[in-house]
Amino acid sequence: MKIGFNLLLWTGFVEEEHHGLLDSLKKTGYDGVEIPLFAGDVAHYTKLGGVLKDKGLGCTAVTVMPDQAHSCVSPDAASRAGALDHLKWAIDCCEAMGAETLLGPFHQPLGEFTGNGATEDEKKWAADVHRQAADYAQERDVVLALEYLNRFECYFITTMEQAADYVSRVGHSNFGTMYDTFHANIEEKDPIGIITPNIDVIRHVHISENDRGTPGFGHVPFPETLSTLKSAGYDGWLTIEAFGRALPDLAAATRVWRDFFPSPEHVYTEGYKLIKQLW
Repeated sequence: MKIGFNLLLWTGFVEEEHHGLLDSLKKTGYDGVEIPLFAGDVAHYTKLGGVLKDKGLGCTAVTVMPDQAHSCVSPDAASRAGALDHLKWAIDCCEAMGAETLLGPFHQPLGEFTGNGATEDEKKWAADVHRQAADYAQERDVVLALEYLNRFECYFITTMEQAADYVSRVGHSNFGTMYDTFHANIEEKDPIGIITPNIDVIRHVHISENDRGTPGFGHVPFPETLSTLKSAGYDGWLTIEAFGRALPDLAAATRVWRDFFPSPEHVYTEGYKLIKQLW
């Protein structure tokens, strides 16, 4: 098991000014960080990968579909091609910086709805894009872990059952899903019970409190969650994801209108203690 921290608490684009944060997280005990992949080029992430290596930090990466011109579920073939191009760009950046896993809701743009659930056509279109992306990622030693969100953020996949079914539809050994305690807390009737039956498709885990604040200071059942993951044989990243108001666009997308923690330091120090103690 490795403990990580998602840098979206501070930034959507990691630059030199953020390197001090890496030192603080390493000093706290973190094994690595989760890098936002929303902008930049391979050269930037090659350099960042060198910085991470020098500091003794591993990494994963998170991306989203930026707009309707890049949507795996679109009836427009050009939009689906744009989605594949975006994923290939993100995978190239992962390879450049040494990221083990590319995760996130990389199926449709956030906050866009049709008024219905996913159609068979949308599932087929998306699966075709993701199958090609999984091939491309496998050649570059990057694992894909699609994140299912809650129903207020997307409509395509919102439960572990749907995610597991979709992983089967894609049918690629390099493609899985992930478990996020925040979304599971909203959508699952049994957030703990869904873990063991689906452990084979869970490639990544987000540790996120019910209010997106400091893990352990809300009502997500972390003792039961971590003990179940461990008993089921999960041995990957446990990455803390918390959101504040530092990034206005992200705050709007995640509906963060108030502060959920006294300081970022509180999130990463107390969150680390929680995971270390429980595991």
